[in-house]
Amino acid sequence: MTGLSKKNYKNMTLTDLIISSQQNDYNAVEELIKREQKNIYASFCYLGASKENIADLTQEVLFRMSKNIKNLKNPRMFKSWLGQIITHLFYDELRKKQHFPPAISIDSYWLNDEEDSALNICDNHLKPDERTVGKELTDVIRELICALPEHFRIVIILRELQGLSYEEIADITKTNVGTVKSRIARARNKLQECLKPYVA
Repeated sequence: MTGLSKKNYKNMTLTDLIISSQQNDYNAVEELIKREQKNIYASFCYLGASKENIADLTQEVLFRMSKNIKNLKNPRMFKSWLGQIITHLFYDELRKKQHFPPAISIDSYWLNDEEDSALNICDNHLKPDERTVGKELTDVIRELICALPEHFRIVIILRELQGLSYEEIADITKTNVGTVKSRIARARNKLQECLKPYVA
């Protein structure tokens, strides 16, 4: 373990942080977790994972990331590698849903007569008068992304949230680059069209 201060860990590049993590530097692993946990959580939110499972899924990704970081041969492929962990866990959850229909609590605030509740990520803890314009727009974008068909939703999240290249997304989704570009373009167009009333 190195003698770097935590402040220096915060200033490390992602690549250096990964290399240090692979050398059993637990402070580096801790910093890596801090940097990635919000994006991982957000990815599951936008993917439309079950609300009650998002925290558990995020923790599982962080656990797998920490446990298997030594197996990553090229640190520059970290985002793609992490994206694979996220999407694999998400698909695992979808398969579980197919085998076990979700039970709905009478206390649940997911219920919505007009829309599929599984595609909405609502935050009923915030009152309308507490929301700023920016927060409202963020919520709208989140709901719109959640309402996208799954194959559009996954590519737009991997591109916009995880920052992956078209080639990396094609590898994760087992499609060709042309298909990835087409899906991202169509997803963006749909989002832009739906956002016109809010940004006009």
